[in-house]
Amino acid sequence: MEIALLGNPNTGKTSLFNYLTGSYEYVGNWSGVTVEKKVGLLKNKIDKLIDLPGIYTLSPLSRDEGIVSHFFLYDNVDKILNILDASQLKRNLHLTIQIIEYGKPVAVGLNMIDVAEQRGIQIDVEKLSSLLGVKVIPVIARSGKGCDQLSGLITNEYDNYSHENLIKYGKVIEEATIKMKRLLQKNSAFSIEWLTIQLLEGNQYVKTYLTDFIEEEVLNHFYHEVEVKIKQIYGVKSVDQFIYQKRQEFIDDLLRNSVIGLEHRKVTLTDKIDQIVTNRILGIPIFLFMMYIMFMLTFDWIGFPLSDLLNGIISGPITAGVKSLLSILNVSDFIHDLIIDGIIAGVGGVLVFIPQMIILFFFISLLEDSGYMARVALVMDRIMEGVGLNGKAFIPMIIGFGCNVPGIMAARTIETPKERLLTILLTPLMSCSARLPVYTLFVGAFFTKNKALIVLSLYVLGIVLALVLAKIFSTTILKGEHSLFVIELPPYRLPQGQTLWRSTWEKGKGFLKKASTFIFAGSVLIWILSYMGTAGLNVEMDQSFLAAISGIIAPLFAPLGFGTWQAASSLLTGFLAKEAIISTMNIVYFVPDEATLQGLLASQYTPLAAYSFIVFILLYIPCLATTATIYKETGSKKWTVFTIVYSLTLAYILSLIVYQGGRLLGLT
Repeated sequence: MEIALLGNPNTGKTSLFNYLTGSYEYVGNWSGVTVEKKVGLLKNKIDKLIDLPGIYTLSPLSRDEGIVSHFFLYDNVDKILNILDASQLKRNLHLTIQIIEYGKPVAVGLNMIDVAEQRGIQIDVEKLSSLLGVKVIPVIARSGKGCDQLSGLITNEYDNYSHENLIKYGKVIEEATIKMKRLLQKNSAFSIEWLTIQLLEGNQYVKTYLTDFIEEEVLNHFYHEVEVKIKQIYGVKSVDQFIYQKRQEFIDDLLRNSVIGLEHRKVTLTDKIDQIVTNRILGIPIFLFMMYIMFMLTFDWIGFPLSDLLNGIISGPITAGVKSLLSILNVSDFIHDLIIDGIIAGVGGVLVFIPQMIILFFFISLLEDSGYMARVALVMDRIMEGVGLNGKAFIPMIIGFGCNVPGIMAARTIETPKERLLTILLTPLMSCSARLPVYTLFVGAFFTKNKALIVLSLYVLGIVLALVLAKIFSTTILKGEHSLFVIELPPYRLPQGQTLWRSTWEKGKGFLKKASTFIFAGSVLIWILSYMGTAGLNVEMDQSFLAAISGIIAPLFAPLGFGTWQAASSLLTGFLAKEAIISTMNIVYFVPDEATLQGLLASQYTPLAAYSFIVFILLYIPCLATTATIYKETGSKKWTVFTIVYSLTLAYILSLIVYQGGRLLGLT
């Protein structure tokens, strides 16, 4: 069987998916983490569970919601598992009703029962199940409580209770359903009532589906006829408003008969914390302070000592061991130099920054899973609205701190095409983790007393520039409609150790994959280009092909403070992957055994030039994977090229201002 897992954003769907399938998908405590369907095999190794994006309604507003409607109409689904937040039933049940009306067997997982109890909410599960006409199982997805019982239910044969005509929509809708049945002439396998109601609600996917059987002009006339009658009889503004009111009346009656404590909700610890962290004045300073503490832990207190230890191991015992092995094998000088000066220097030079990467990923995962990141989007909404976006657009940007690729993909959750495109174009300005090794290298060499502050300034610079450009673009080239900001504010939770580890590992795994692919291949290529020249093999590096190629563009960077061919070659390889900048530097700045790359850089750059360089790294062209994702998500070569051109231009201008402005101020 193929079982669809569906629910509102942030109800715990993905946590439940992970438990039921024994697999791991990215879990974050905010809306919009799952942006496309994911398929896992249930523990019986027979049935498939399909994790669909979190939505509020089957009538789609955004691209990710459209995935669900398309799936329901064109893919095979045998059963539906609907997960509800027990503390937010009034809102969640609107989707449940639409799912039940679809006509397939439905089971409901009533999640976060513990949160509901903390808020003084008591639910009569049997009564709720009877009134809905479907099986309801209380669960706590994060801990797995009740999940095995739910798994047993959905993998065995069961029938819904009788839920025919769950909601009485009135005579007009009933007559419309009969007419729709006549128009379709038994051509559809779906519930005629469901198709009729979805069409009247404005579901464009359902309308497109129906045009395969009914002429669009006939459908438009059908809709208009029903709309006129509904407005005349019930005095409402629109058909979808009438349908919503009928569902709300049913939900209110259902909750009165099955739930106690909704009217007198307890003030929780979450409420008390939110009074501070979502405060209009304190919200953003608290966010910046949290980021500063995170960077202090990453770069000063924990990260650097661990990186120094790992660097000592790689440059010491590992390099010595490989040299001894190569000597025993009596390999040629070319292979010896390739492995020692190319692969180990290049890949190893990047791997030494793993401790900082893992620590940063851990703290980002901690903020995500605790529920704090949703609050960041909320406090940013006022600023985002002023530049032509809303707080929801800040979520892809936050995700972009880990990697720009999933950040750009998360823009699918944004309703309006203009805001979605604008978010895609600006997300590459967020300082992804791939840039982190470069920051670490330079702050360790030039800004030892202010490591965290310098790195924080880069993250803040990326955000500020994104906001400024959002205002410029939204008032010039991307004028259009604005969307409303709706976001879940989940309760604060104590993150689970296993979830934190998995989330941290998933983020770090991408870095290790790059080290074994892009960075490895790049290190080999860069070393070969530095080893070969017009004079033959094993030439002086200044006479190599790499120096000749990089030397062509190096003068362009002289006004920015780093007009050397070595810096230019690092920037060229950075297009493949930003981490490759470090591997290139380890090769082109040939580091003697007794020295370190950081020590060598101190003689090649001034502190002002170093800061200009990392500002350029922050802003210049997105990496290859990000560029490909921009093209995939926009479907436009024009916007992909535009992103490359504007980011490169912006990087040059800002670095020029930093370096030349600093010189004027006497900061050389």
